[in-house]
Amino acid sequence: MKPVIGITMGDAAGIGPEIIVKALAHEEVYRICRPVVIGDAKILERVKPIVESNAKINIINDPAEGTYEYGTIDVIDVDLLPVDLPFGEVSAIAGDAAFQFIAKSVELAKEGKIDSICTAPLNKEALHKGGHMYPGHTEILADLTDTEDFSMMLTTPNLKVIHLTTHMGLIDAINSINPERTYKVVKLAHETLSRAGFDNPRIAVCGINPHAGENGLFGYGEEEEKLQPGIEQAQAEGINVTGPLPADTLFFRAGRGDFDIVVACYHDQGHAPIKVMGIEDGVNITVGLKGGIIRTSVDHGTAFDIAGKNIAAEQSMLAAINSAIELAPKR
Repeated sequence: MKPVIGITMGDAAGIGPEIIVKALAHEEVYRICRPVVIGDAKILERVKPIVESNAKINIINDPAEGTYEYGTIDVIDVDLLPVDLPFGEVSAIAGDAAFQFIAKSVELAKEGKIDSICTAPLNKEALHKGGHMYPGHTEILADLTDTEDFSMMLTTPNLKVIHLTTHMGLIDAINSINPERTYKVVKLAHETLSRAGFDNPRIAVCGINPHAGENGLFGYGEEEEKLQPGIEQAQAEGINVTGPLPADTLFFRAGRGDFDIVVACYHDQGHAPIKVMGIEDGVNITVGLKGGIIRTSVDHGTAFDIAGKNIAAEQSMLAAINSAIELAPKR
């Protein structure tokens, strides 16, 4: 059965509505999933002539009511926005609506009515003006699902990376890594890929230091102290994990197919290879949310400067939809 992918509109003053309508103009999307937009129907109607779309907007109350036919865009209409919402402007009403779209998607995911969430971008300033004081999607989703242990996964067609740490300075990142975090992220990687249908996922963990420390030659034993015990705990549970391995060769090996996913220790260690191997096809994924909920996202912002001008490309949205399909728990 094709998975139901809930696509949230994001900040409607940005390019989200445009790239959604453009992405759903690709017939292939309907051959591999059942897409349902969670947003505002009147905004979709408004952008149709902008992007030269003839799609029918079909308002539904429940994903079970969707037609999922090419040429029709099924939408759960949260109906919070004025039809003349200005494009390219920070708006409290758009920020609040973007939050409500996410909240509705989480509700549907918890009820098992959608299989994955795919998000168009939101604007943090608008989100805050709308009364929702979160740094971004990940923190909203964690809060709405009562999740404490989660991680960022990045994917391209040839590489998947999950992170021990992300948005913090390098010294702080290294200090925050410990065996428990290593074990939890390895386990998240294993569980996420297993639910998506990977048989005995092959996981490799990067070293922190050059050459993974080379038996104490580099660093102060961080691999042995912070990584190895967590890896061994996962191995004792039957998880197919290897490491720590030198990062400079590990990403090459993963890219050629030796491993299904790489565990990166800090932000740039994981982000740089992803962006070299396919920045235009990169997808940001939140894993570890309670209930096994998977959220994928475009790898760009709201682009207010080009919103409403039919300039924005849908490539990243298509990549995010494809990742949402790939990682959706198999029914």
